[in-house]
Amino acid sequence: MTGFGSRRVRGGGIAAGVLALSLTMTGCEWEGLNSLPLPGTEGTGGDAYTVEIEMPNVTTLSQNSPVRVNDVTVGTVTGIDVKDWHAQVTVSLNNDVELPANATAKIGQTSLLGSQHLELAPPTDAEPQGRLAEGDVIPIERAGAYPTTEQTLSSLSVVLNGGGIAQIRDITEELNAALGGREAEVRDLLPRLDRLVTSLDRQRGDIIGAMEGLDRLSITVNQQKPTLEAALDDIPPGLEVLVAQRQNLTMALVELGKLSDTATRLVDSSGEELEQNLRNLTPVLAELANSGSALTDVLTLMLTYPFPMRTMDKAIRGDYANLMMTVDLSAARVDSNFLTGTALGGSLGGVEGAVGSLAGVAGQSGDPLQIPLLPAPPPAPKPPQAPALPGLPQIPGLPQIPGLPPQLGGAPAP
Repeated sequence: MTGFGSRRVRGGGIAAGVLALSLTMTGCEWEGLNSLPLPGTEGTGGDAYTVEIEMPNVTTLSQNSPVRVNDVTVGTVTGIDVKDWHAQVTVSLNNDVELPANATAKIGQTSLLGSQHLELAPPTDAEPQGRLAEGDVIPIERAGAYPTTEQTLSSLSVVLNGGGIAQIRDITEELNAALGGREAEVRDLLPRLDRLVTSLDRQRGDIIGAMEGLDRLSITVNQQKPTLEAALDDIPPGLEVLVAQRQNLTMALVELGKLSDTATRLVDSSGEELEQNLRNLTPVLAELANSGSALTDVLTLMLTYPFPMRTMDKAIRGDYANLMMTVDLSAARVDSNFLTGTALGGSLGGVEGAVGSLAGVAGQSGDPLQIPLLPAPPPAPKPPQAPALPGLPQIPGLPQIPGLPPQLGGAPAP
């Protein structure tokens, strides 16, 4: 549609104006004065640029309505058309208006009973991108309208008529009846309620953690739903068995209580001895723990001794093997092999062993393995030699007299 604003008469006299008016009236449809551009409005200068806006609903917006940015009029609505089942609004903006290319458009109302206008603004849910320019289109996804006065009053009427406002009197009367005469209790309740709320606020993290844990538990329980259903189906028969054995279970619990009393008395009476026994047992258990897998490895050799089970198949190639053994199980040998160095050493070694074990230090003195090495005794001194008498001949045939030189005592017998 083209109005009178599409033709401008700049001169040429009254005849040219009448001719232009006639051509305009014959080529266009008259829609009232609002279809004509208003002089002096924003966005009608020669350097203005136009933008198309797809609106889902224009309500009572009309041509020549102002276009605002931050409540400042920067343009005007120049046309409203219908396109693809929605309204297409054409606006003309001043050249100095800078808006992002992804700007939003909403229809607002100037005042409670004022006229409507089109509000342009940068997006609030995304970063501004680019700049709005000539011929750009604001899509319907970024267009809308603020609530109108009619919508606000309609919503208010729904609240007043069906929103429970009429029951305020009943609520007030019931509160007065509940609190009447209990002012002291209510006054004492308020500080306690404040402490309760404060404590809950301090434990907010724990409460949230507990709720999250409960949520995870619910998820786990939901995943185990078939198992739980099967358990619930099988529980009634089990409960019937428990009911049938109730008398036996009761007696068992009673006897268990008696056993507990007896054990308590026993522990009370022999507590120190039991503690000492446990303390003495601790080194044994510690050594067993330190042995690790050695004890179990020895057990694997017990049934196949002296052939180790792990390497038997590598040493013997066949179904059987012969072994000739001489086992000395005499008391003296057992005592020597297994009891030596213990408190029972010598008890199985016969009379000699018993005497040696009972002799104490005296018995140990006869053991060559326990006698310390003594230094060698010094050599005996030689007897003094009498000085030889020179000039005396040796008398043959005389026996040698001790203490005399050979010359006087005679020569030794041949």
